[in-house]
Amino acid sequence: MENCSSTFQRSLSWCQGTPEYPGIKRRIYYIAKSAIAKWPTLPTDEAGRPTAAVYEGSFVLKADHKWHHIDVLPDKCQVTSEAQGELPSQTQLNKLTAVHPGVGEEASAAAAYINNTDNVFLVEDMKGKYRVIGSDRWETKSTVAQDLGQGATGTASTTINAEASDVVPAPFYTGKIELEDDVTINDTNTNS
Repeated sequence: MENCSSTFQRSLSWCQGTPEYPGIKRRIYYIAKSAIAKWPTLPTDEAGRPTAAVYEGSFVLKADHKWHHIDVLPDKCQVTSEAQGELPSQTQLNKLTAVHPGVGEEASAAAAYINNTDNVFLVEDMKGKYRVIGSDRWETKSTVAQDLGQGATGTASTTINAEASDVVPAPFYTGKIELEDDVTINDTNTNS
């Protein structure tokens, strides 16, 4: 008889009184998937089922490519994940809503680029852990809207909405994040 048990199934505990702070931090990162030479991997068992929700390794970028940043208003941003599809093919639909306070030339140019490019996004949660919105298996759909606000009390903003299917809810990422200006986040991680 075939072994259908999964090593991913584990008890899920929570210590009462342990805080779980909501939201994301004020800077997100993005890059076109076409600039990625190699993706990190999610560990799987022999049946192809994920055994963890943390990527192993780092994104390897093509020559002369770096992650770009977008400063956002954390109180207006959100990451959600919900099941989609039917058994035995259910996946997760990971969604990002990110609000940038600018509507100038740079925000408009970024909007045009993000609207028409298959991107991957990295967001940092309030515990300092990075989550991935985007997958090497399925396309990321991104839409950008701008609001110049109303009157003297309105708020101007550029809102980025991204949706990406994945096998787990917004996987965790501990690998390197190579940024413009030769800055690297998580540089102590040697997995690649």
